[in-house]
Amino acid sequence: MAGEPVNVNEFEELARKVLPKIYYDFFSGGAEDQYTLKENIEAFRRITIRPRILVDVSKIDMSTIILGHRTSAPIIVAPTSSHQLAHPEGEVATARGAAACNVIMGVAFTSTCTMEEVASSCKAVRFIQTFAFKREITANMVQRAERNGFRAIILTVDTPRLGRKEAVIKNKMIAPPFKNFEGLISTEVVSDKGSNVEAYAAETLDPSFCWKDIAWLKSITKLPILIKGVLTGEDATKAIEAGVAGIIVSNHGARQLDYTPATISVLDEVVHAVQGKVPVLFDGGIRRGTDIFKALALGAKAVLIGRPVIYGLAAKGETGVKQVIEMLKNELEQTMALAGCCTVDDITRSHVFTETERFLCRM
Repeated sequence: MAGEPVNVNEFEELARKVLPKIYYDFFSGGAEDQYTLKENIEAFRRITIRPRILVDVSKIDMSTIILGHRTSAPIIVAPTSSHQLAHPEGEVATARGAAACNVIMGVAFTSTCTMEEVASSCKAVRFIQTFAFKREITANMVQRAERNGFRAIILTVDTPRLGRKEAVIKNKMIAPPFKNFEGLISTEVVSDKGSNVEAYAAETLDPSFCWKDIAWLKSITKLPILIKGVLTGEDATKAIEAGVAGIIVSNHGARQLDYTPATISVLDEVVHAVQGKVPVLFDGGIRRGTDIFKALALGAKAVLIGRPVIYGLAAKGETGVKQVIEMLKNELEQTMALAGCCTVDDITRSHVFTETERFLCRM
């Protein structure tokens, strides 16, 4: 690829060139046949935009408020694991890039920098992500998050066990030590049996975690809880009943259960079930500003960006993170102007036409 990247897809190609294959495969791959991985992106292409004309779009305001925090655009850096495999500065560089762009930073508890290191690196609004870990691990995470100024908890609930990522198995991927677990479990890397990722999961995850355990989590923290991994209206309703502060529509970047639907294809269903009671955020397959626009039109309050940020980090460190976020912001601004929307609140359901609607029109 000659010259500077002009869209976030080109950052993936840069990342592919600079990363060892084992790490590129880890970040880019999905579960099993990778059907859902492809669908997360392809499903956006089956949604079209219905623009409004002759609207005064001389001023475009992309800012929004997420759980009380004003951000420059409806973008959150998704909590993803092991950033130091992409760049030596890891999540610290990612957080600085997010702070420079005035967007929220999601930090995974399985990060390669500690939450304390990330917290002290910049003034970004930070949300901490946790899985359904064993209770002693979760309690430790909550206490540290509150001490270090994190503003919300993202509870990822689609991982009672790890999905089967065949590239990780073939490559005998050895996960780096997850520093946040020091003192809680052994963080020694054991490589005699190939990939140690499954061993980490077995030692930390609680497969018995269920809806009633959200009440326990709420009882030990004052931080708002976002539940990540919702794909059905039924589970959205249960999440509301459990008292969460928000819902993230996500299939874990297609890294867990293959042949789940593309997240954009179920966003309508979840938003309808929630009925505005809590914000609905969206995760999965965002590669363009038009994708962000489509997700907002279907009812998302904001979108999470995962792999593109990692690719920017791998290619150019903190600068690459900033470039990826700014590219998406610029594309969203352009889309809003051309669609006749001056603010994110102006983006409505009537601005998009979905595959389902197209099918019904033919009946």
